[in-house]
Amino acid sequence: MEQLIIQLVSGAIGGNVAGGVLKNLSLGTLGNSLVGILGGGIGGQILGMLTGGAIDGEAASGIGGILTQVAGGGVGGGVLLAVVGAVKSALGK
Repeated sequence: MEQLIIQLVSGAIGGNVAGGVLKNLSLGTLGNSLVGILGGGIGGQILGMLTGGAIDGEAASGIGGILTQVAGGGVGGGVLLAVVGAVKSALGK
């Protein structure tokens, strides 16, 4: 459960960072956070599948496991924000 919380919080942060860097794709603070949370959860789960569950359970309690969760959530949040922002921008034209 802790891993999911780390992924979701990291996703929110990643979404807001991506929204700050990519101003034309930003959805506002609330939109960036919500899309980032969703992307963080998805990104963390995909990372877990790719590593064969090696970051679940006991392995996630170490600093390496936590950093992996933060990276997966943050990148997932940023990527999903970029995709949603690009789609929104394309539909708005």
